[in-house]
Amino acid sequence: MELWPAIDLRGGKCVRLLQGDYDRETVFGDDPVAMVRRFVAQGAKRLHIVDLDGAKAGRPVQADLIARMVAAAGVPCQLGGGIRSLETAKAYAEAGVARLVVGSVAIEQPALLEELATALPSRIVLGLDARDGRVAVRGWLETSPLTAVAVARRHEGLPLAGIVYTDIATDGMLAGPNLAALEEMIRAVKLPVVASGGIATVEDLRQVARIGADGCIVGRALYDGGLSLADAAIACGEA
Repeated sequence: MELWPAIDLRGGKCVRLLQGDYDRETVFGDDPVAMVRRFVAQGAKRLHIVDLDGAKAGRPVQADLIARMVAAAGVPCQLGGGIRSLETAKAYAEAGVARLVVGSVAIEQPALLEELATALPSRIVLGLDARDGRVAVRGWLETSPLTAVAVARRHEGLPLAGIVYTDIATDGMLAGPNLAALEEMIRAVKLPVVASGGIATVEDLRQVARIGADGCIVGRALYDGGLSLADAAIACGEA
């Protein structure tokens, strides 16, 4: 199972939000490029970056910073937040971003998702962030009536790199992942599924791996010190 250490950006700083709430923010560092170097020095083989400002605004907000982070990383970087046009996707791809996570587009502009996936095959990831099983969009500020599983099935025929499935209720809470919802998603589609939300311990990672996730994003636990990157890599079978 692939391990994706997460770096969430807001106002040029490394932050984590509780359950996607912009009013419940913790700042973990004011130098995201240094954070990238730290994770890579500790053995990270890939990184997951989120432009929270971009997700909220619906456009790139921290593109220059992200370009510097990707250049400093030297490992594949996956990016989400504010990617809602082919122009934006291509610009990030040219800046070296390996995979681009799009979520709101799948709900609001499904034809654009198809265009993105066709133009950048195997580099577009469908980001499905669910609240009580239903997809949240626009930086988690709005909830769609569509279920995450229904949206995943609708688009699984596209040349996507996979799905990032986030359970909003568990995100940033360090209370363990929503395994039942994750397993439902894994069984529903043939695309690779990367889990996100609630990971706090080595055992959480082992459980996610057992039910068949292809990858797992870990954020707050790495910053709080409850989980080391080395132990997480071992649990994922990467070390």
